[in-house]
Amino acid sequence: MTAQSLLPEDRNSRRLLLAFLVTLIFMVAEVLGGFISGSLALLADAGHMLTDAAALLMALLAVRFARRKANARHTFGYLRLTTMAAFVNASALLLIVILILWQAIRRFMTPEPVLGGTMLAVAIAGLFANLLAFWLLHQGEEKENINVRAAALHVMGDLLGSVGAVVAALVIMKTGWTPIDPILSVVVSCLVLRNAWGLLRESFHELLEGTPQEIDIDKLRKDLSLAIPEVRSVHHVHVWQIGEQRLMTLHTQVIPPHDHDALLARMQHYLREKYRIGHATIQMEYGTCEMPDCNLNEGLTSETGHAHHHHHNHSH
Repeated sequence: MTAQSLLPEDRNSRRLLLAFLVTLIFMVAEVLGGFISGSLALLADAGHMLTDAAALLMALLAVRFARRKANARHTFGYLRLTTMAAFVNASALLLIVILILWQAIRRFMTPEPVLGGTMLAVAIAGLFANLLAFWLLHQGEEKENINVRAAALHVMGDLLGSVGAVVAALVIMKTGWTPIDPILSVVVSCLVLRNAWGLLRESFHELLEGTPQEIDIDKLRKDLSLAIPEVRSVHHVHVWQIGEQRLMTLHTQVIPPHDHDALLARMQHYLREKYRIGHATIQMEYGTCEMPDCNLNEGLTSETGHAHHHHHNHSH
């Protein structure tokens, strides 16, 4: 790792740290403001800010941990922590949403007075805090990083939450109609719910070693055997992702090449260029695969095998 390659990481962590502090301070302000003014919309927004702060903290730790070198005990390094962080974070969000919704239902039954003025002041302050945090995150280089993305999503939802609280405060000051407060707290919660659900699904998929969303294994197998004439069939394919790194293992039945290493290099180059797979472990076989787990994701091996066999007889 050169100093050059560490710079974006450092800038990211500095931005994340600033955004975290801003969010944390204003979360406390919103909780106090929510209790003082009796506003549920402010509390919903504060709940949102709490998960923002958590998201930012996770992202911060993730950037730190991603730097730790892999070792014999953790051969992939600590990249998976970022995914776990996103998962825990999304789960916390769901819990907060449930609490807010439950409170909102209670408020509809028995409306409570809300101090519009206090609420407005706090909501406007919260709005500026969010704008600042959002701006900080959007300066980030790591557009791809699931954690920075998760954090930016949170703050985005939070901006809408703060706007909701400002609107509710204005309505209460003009008309004195307090049910607008729980109504908007429910709206904010639904926004939070959407973010949380997407994040939960994505991180859970990665924790289960799921194939990255954009990769179609069957297509990859066909593509590889079409792109590289020596490849007769591809089987036993596993693709997964750790942090931003894609990994793959596969068996391939090949026509015995003149240059084993060159063929290997061509396959790896193809996988890197076409599928962004930076780390592929390829087992080449000259006969048919005799291992018990070779037919793990079989399906189209035999057909492509035959097809290619004929194709080779013509080409050689």
